Amino acid sequence: MDQPEEVRDEDGFDTAAVDAWVKSVVDVSGDPVVKQFPGGASNLTYLLAYPERELILRRPPVGRKAASAHDMRREYRVQRGLKPVYPYVPTVLGLCDDHSVLGSDFYVMDRIPGTILRGNLPPGMTLDEAGARALSTALIDRFVDLHRVDPAAAGLSDLGKGAGYVGRQVSGWSSRFTAARTDNVPDFAAVMEWLSANQPDDVATVVIHNDWRFDNVVLDDDLAIIGVLDWEMSTLGDPLMDLGGLIAYWIQADDDAVFQQARRQPTHLPGMLTRAELVDHYCATSGFHPANWAFYEVFGLFRLAVIMQQIYYRYHHGQTHNERFKDFWMFVGYLEWRCREVAGK
Repeated sequence: MDQPEEVRDEDGFDTAAVDAWVKSVVDVSGDPVVKQFPGGASNLTYLLAYPERELILRRPPVGRKAASAHDMRREYRVQRGLKPVYPYVPTVLGLCDDHSVLGSDFYVMDRIPGTILRGNLPPGMTLDEAGARALSTALIDRFVDLHRVDPAAAGLSDLGKGAGYVGRQVSGWSSRFTAARTDNVPDFAAVMEWLSANQPDDVATVVIHNDWRFDNVVLDDDLAIIGVLDWEMSTLGDPLMDLGGLIAYWIQADDDAVFQQARRQPTHLPGMLTRAELVDHYCATSGFHPANWAFYEVFGLFRLAVIMQQIYYRYHHGQTHNERFKDFWMFVGYLEWRCREVAGK
């Protein structure tokens, strides 16, 4: 069970005001016990534990934010639309756009109780090679299932901007990095130039998650996937770009020591698919095949570097004091090297 902790001082809010709003849209009674989930580095997630029902509250972080990020309305809308056609989505219950309540938009949803895998297996859990392979394969199969969803059936046909997704992503993430750069990280000029020069056409336009990892899925006692969380960056786009984002987080057993230090999911365990096996399984199952896989891998690593740099920017400028973020700048530099290594091959 993913366990919440006490709310960090900088992330606190007026519990009474939120409770009053929640009771206007959800059938709950009594006083909630409010705690905060420590995982995640973008939007903030809280548990509102009422006597008879547990709810999840999602809100943006404080401090400087990218213009298109942390859109609670969008995250709420995506989940509400997908739920009837993709059952792994949580049940959202209400969206609040009255900033007098909490200071920003936020929404609440039902909690999906279960296990969320972080860097290592939780105490008492074991996974043999066959189990690890089955679990990693299932993670990709549910990913393919999402890419097969008809956007119109989910009421999401207008979620994206249509053709040209790859080009927009390359230019957009390049601009975000430039805006968030601090003087202790590389300029990524060579990486951005390579991506711009080597970008392919879109292979398709589908519903993509944009942050697909083990720590964004909920497992039941049999390790079956019963929930998919964190729809903040979902949109209509190229499925291979979504796969590139997934691969950037997939640290395997034979990766170097620096990469291992950033591992946030147990993808190093014996039996887990390797990155190459993962890509092969996805392509064989989905029918989407890259002409130049290196582009998608470099893009995924660059995108991860930008995300980490945006988070580090807030720490660097004192907009958050979460010590987990203080060394992100060093890993951003490592990712620049890794991008150039992959591009060079």
